[in-house]
Amino acid sequence: MRTSVWLIRHGQTQSNRERRYQSHSDSPLTSYGRRQVAALAERLRAIPFGLIIASPRERTRLAAEAILAGRRGAALRADPAWAEADHGRWEGLTYREVLARFPEEARARWGAGINGKAAGGESLAEASDRITAAWRQLLRDNPGGRILIATHATPIQLVLSASLGTSIQEHWRWRIDLGSLTCLDVYPSGAIIRMVNEVPRLGATPL
Repeated sequence: MRTSVWLIRHGQTQSNRERRYQSHSDSPLTSYGRRQVAALAERLRAIPFGLIIASPRERTRLAAEAILAGRRGAALRADPAWAEADHGRWEGLTYREVLARFPEEARARWGAGINGKAAGGESLAEASDRITAAWRQLLRDNPGGRILIATHATPIQLVLSASLGTSIQEHWRWRIDLGSLTCLDVYPSGAIIRMVNEVPRLGATPL
């Protein structure tokens, strides 16, 4: 029995454009980000999903709703387990601003590897535990289904790492662009990676 899971990363936001840490806060989509969402919706238009999940952020909800539009038989569910790793008090800052404001904290975070985190934030190890548990539960609850998850870069990277049994320390080797599509076909014996980081061709600017 095959369960097909399609994971998309949301379109570009203003914070993405300014290269700011963005996890739990909302930032509006840019015009380019809206085009990315429209391209994802068109790319996936013919695929019949039984379930569509979105992290509880506006940028992922907008992507999920665009793909859901005009469909019958698919439900949309918000799930906080698919949120981006929390950046704590670094949220909204650029890397340069972090180094200026919290230099010792930055050194400690990167020195601690997967267990490092910003004050009030979440480590990569903690995010991995959360996302891996959600992934396993999703597969248990939806055997043989076709599922779409609108999420963020880190959850997609961690799903790929877990599916192939690679170290989460190497998660950064999976490039996951804004507005991209990744798909896995999961069988009882393991996962087949159908595609990683496919970026649909952009069409005209949506209204």
